[in-house]
Amino acid sequence: MQDQNHLAPVAIRAVLTGRLQPLGRKAVASGMAKTPVSGPLRVTTLGLAGDEQGDLRVHGGPEKAVHHYPLDHYAAWRETLPSEAAHALLSAPGAFGENLSTLGLTEANVCIGDRFRLGTALVEVSQGRQPCWKLNERFAWAGMSRAVQQSLRTGWYYRVLEEGEVSGGDALELAARPCPDWPLARLLHVLYVDRLNQDALAQMAGIEPLAEGWRKLARQRLANQAVEDMGRRLGDA
Repeated sequence: MQDQNHLAPVAIRAVLTGRLQPLGRKAVASGMAKTPVSGPLRVTTLGLAGDEQGDLRVHGGPEKAVHHYPLDHYAAWRETLPSEAAHALLSAPGAFGENLSTLGLTEANVCIGDRFRLGTALVEVSQGRQPCWKLNERFAWAGMSRAVQQSLRTGWYYRVLEEGEVSGGDALELAARPCPDWPLARLLHVLYVDRLNQDALAQMAGIEPLAEGWRKLARQRLANQAVEDMGRRLGDA
């Protein structure tokens, strides 16, 4: 794999939080609509102070405490989604419900288990994002969640190892990289493209920093020799 162990620190363009609001046609309670926060914000093992999630069974929690989505991807989405509504969402960070927005870090150069100093907190990359139907509601397009999955531009989550504070403009600096052979791009390729690669799934199941839910998914595919149904998560009719 390409040596990417010396990532330069990047500036945090925005730190964002959101309260529960009705989302889309179903008016389901969701914290996906997030806005930038000025000033220091507490980073805890359950996420950023003041941030909310609508369904704690599948969102939030220690393994998904902080969501990072690269601002780098916004230009490609503006080309893919020509509607005025989508362009309005994509005019500023927060379109994907992210807590952190940066330029210079993507799924290609961030690895599972990467530890970053986030302001005074220490966070660890725990898993990629599994897009769900709420993205369809957010973007008013029934194919959005599947498009995000197929693009592999999903963003990722952190668990919080050391609590602290963060502000927009702080540096996000790589502190440790225990799994350099597992950039998120590779992990997402196994999950969503080469979905029954036995060797890759066996390796994936053994990645210690990877969230247990994803390791369990790899074990289930190996045991069943089949891919789980993703239709309900993606909002397929």
